[in-house]
Amino acid sequence: MDLKDLYQDIILEHGKNPRNFGKCDGHNHTAKGYNPLCGDQVEIYLKVDKEKNVNEVSFEGSGCAISMASTSIMTELVKGKSLDIAKEIINEFFNMIKSGSEMKTKDLNDDQKIKIMSLSGVKKYPMRVKCATLSWHTLISALDGKNKEVNTEK
Repeated sequence: MDLKDLYQDIILEHGKNPRNFGKCDGHNHTAKGYNPLCGDQVEIYLKVDKEKNVNEVSFEGSGCAISMASTSIMTELVKGKSLDIAKEIINEFFNMIKSGSEMKTKDLNDDQKIKIMSLSGVKKYPMRVKCATLSWHTLISALDGKNKEVNTEK
């Protein structure tokens, strides 16, 4: 199996069987996101403790396979991380999507890096970039406690 096939399998698996779907108990941060071009909708729920660690992260929503897979992968990667590390992962993700750079963070293991790198191919399809990044922008809003709707067209 080549890397392209592996990436496609990861996206399809997470798109069909998203991880951390549903509201997590005791969430204290939330934000909504909407992509009117594709119809993707997501709401992110976080349970952040006093030490500023993301103890729980989950989501509800609907959308295309790329949007759902990206959200599912994102929840797995930031769960259990501090806010600072979560923001570093988000920044590296955006750099990867924009420039195709590899994830270099030491805060992810090799399997986690492969999962997030599976989304790197969307860079070739500008209309799909918003699908892949919607939940990540929404996560920033939730982490910052803004509780405002993120819209890919505003």
